[in-house]
Amino acid sequence: MADQTSTPKQKAGAFDIRVVIAALIGSYGLVLTILGIIADPAEVAKAGGLNINLWGGIAMLVFAALFVLWARLRPIVVPVDEHPRE
Repeated sequence: MADQTSTPKQKAGAFDIRVVIAALIGSYGLVLTILGIIADPAEVAKAGGLNINLWGGIAMLVFAALFVLWARLRPIVVPVDEHPRE
């Protein structure tokens, strides 16, 4: 077993870069998904019948969800400074 009396540690939380990336990709994915839902059928026909905005947005939302899941399952643990600088 690991020694529990060693240096105290805490999670990085919102400062984890994976959460920031997930928020950015997720917001872009949400915008693309909405644009794909309200897309003009003529624009979809130009792309060979494939609603690229909708599928790209869904893929970005899934990617963002995977990043958040990764950050939750394997959080970054940083040691706590016992003697903070003044």
